[in-house]
Amino acid sequence: MADNLTYKILRKHLIDGELRQGEEIGIKIDQTLTQDATGTMAYLQFESMGIKKVKTELSLSYVDHNTLQQGYENADDHKYLQTVAAKYGIKFSRPGNGICHQVHLERFGKPGKTLLGSDSHTPTGGGLGMIAIGAGGLDVAVAMGGGAFYLTAPEVIKVELRGKLRKWVSAKDIILHVLKIISTKGNVNKVLEYCGDGLRTLSVPERSTIANMGAETGVTTSIFPSDEITKEFLLAQDRLADYQELKAEPDAQYNDEIQIDLSEIVPMVALPHSPGNVVAVSEIAGRKIDQVEIGSCTNSSLRDLMIAGKILDGKKVSPEISFAIAPGSKQVFTMIAKNGILASMIESGARIMESTCGFCIGCGQAPKTNAVSVRTNNRNFEGRSGTATAGIYLVSVETAALCAIEGVFVDPLIKQAEEYPEVKLPEKFNIDDSMVISPDELSAKTEVFRGPNIGQPPQNSLLGKDLKGQVAIKVGDKITTDHIMPAGPRLKFRSNIEKYSGFVFEGLDPYFAQRAKTLKEKKQASFIVAGDSYGQGSSREHAALCPMYLGVKAVLAKSLERIHAANLVNFGILPLVFSSPKDYENLDEEDQLEMSDLIACFDQGESIVVENKTKNEKIKMIYELSSRQKEIIKAGGLLNYTKKAGSV
Repeated sequence: MADNLTYKILRKHLIDGELRQGEEIGIKIDQTLTQDATGTMAYLQFESMGIKKVKTELSLSYVDHNTLQQGYENADDHKYLQTVAAKYGIKFSRPGNGICHQVHLERFGKPGKTLLGSDSHTPTGGGLGMIAIGAGGLDVAVAMGGGAFYLTAPEVIKVELRGKLRKWVSAKDIILHVLKIISTKGNVNKVLEYCGDGLRTLSVPERSTIANMGAETGVTTSIFPSDEITKEFLLAQDRLADYQELKAEPDAQYNDEIQIDLSEIVPMVALPHSPGNVVAVSEIAGRKIDQVEIGSCTNSSLRDLMIAGKILDGKKVSPEISFAIAPGSKQVFTMIAKNGILASMIESGARIMESTCGFCIGCGQAPKTNAVSVRTNNRNFEGRSGTATAGIYLVSVETAALCAIEGVFVDPLIKQAEEYPEVKLPEKFNIDDSMVISPDELSAKTEVFRGPNIGQPPQNSLLGKDLKGQVAIKVGDKITTDHIMPAGPRLKFRSNIEKYSGFVFEGLDPYFAQRAKTLKEKKQASFIVAGDSYGQGSSREHAALCPMYLGVKAVLAKSLERIHAANLVNFGILPLVFSSPKDYENLDEEDQLEMSDLIACFDQGESIVVENKTKNEKIKMIYELSSRQKEIIKAGGLLNYTKKAGSV
């Protein structure tokens, strides 16, 4: 059978299992990346494995998320990350060098390689023809130690792009269009593979915008072929040696196909509070706006900021608008400073932010109460901006810039009569990697800095034969990792699990953490009951690690998202799914639950029966766990399992 591009690369990297759809496989990871919100814990876990050096071809530690440095905690963590990188052979991208996905695309990504990142938007690398996957920090730590990364061999959906976008429509509108088609749920263990004559019109940064926000559909990753467009980009980055042509084999097989005529796409917007809540911008044209933010790993490339700057050139931002722009990398920042685009932005009234994630994860630029905030982000979950009552609208750079000028939603297609600010990427980009620190031959002697906020990663106990406890919280559909583990100002406690765990479910139930602690002291387990798509969003493993620390032993949900489900397993929490949706309705907070003969259920492949002692009912729960994952659960998590198995 002819391989599609996805299976072509997976086959080359296969080191465990059989490459057959639906089966668990282990693949070799060539590159890893971490960022500061997830990296500290990942490296603490790596250190605990007792390995002297990373075993990947390339591993990078980026500082790009929480750079405000309010208090000592972030600065301490950054110093820890720099010193631990030096000791173990990891490149360190300093604060200010840029957002991990943008910098990695520019300077380190390679077609045909595998990339595992402790950030859910790692699939950005798919724009370069990589198998780039987001995962929890513990999975990344194991990969750095030379261990395989395990995933389900995916279904592959062919997305054929035909024709050409009309003026004032961009790659962001393509991925919003895709989200409108396939939504944010029901896409677990799938890959979007792009092809078609329309690719000739899309630069690598545009392809990467699409691959980046593909994460919001819930797919494992997205991938584009490596072709002449890829070659031009790598040549401009002085990395021609990294190029290789990659495409699907003739007559490659796919599970499904989506055909998109690019000429029919219109400017789109994702309404609050889901990236899948997509309509045409024309449907809300004229609606008043309070804030506009351009940046994030989705739309902060040189191409994006050149477009924004040319639209703003000679114009002034509406006095009713709070407007900020964050370049994606030092490279982008330097180039717009040299070519004059930065001056146009400043003269228009824009505020220029650091080259960081910043406002996208609620670290700064929180909008006013009940604000309408227009952003080029990839996520618009409720409260993620730092203001619980604000509504976040996701749009293209073109739409965002026009909205900033007018103060209301503007359909860019009404500008068809005006000259579109065409941008041609330069033949040579500004190359300066001086803010990436490489370890040297003396690195093994580096003393790792550990501030008072940094603790050891907690470990779970072995799974017992039986579990007894209480439903500590019941939540609804589409609960994100931001709901579970708040970011923003709380993120500075990410390496202090005892402290950070006090904020689990803070926005939904401020008493949850104390309730779970009390149950743990009574030697009772805590159980979480959830609706559909539990664990959407960030790969932040703290959304599993902190509940584990509080004594959570199982999540009972209608459905779970891929990365979070894997993180639950990694920390020894049972990810269980209702066999019947009505069973969700029959469970309530404080119900007393018991699960018996768990080890036997695993060994014999039987469903787990949950007894609701409060209501005298029995509930059948199902699980989709490989033999390896069952052993991880039994061991109390991946760290225990890895040490016991000596697999790295």
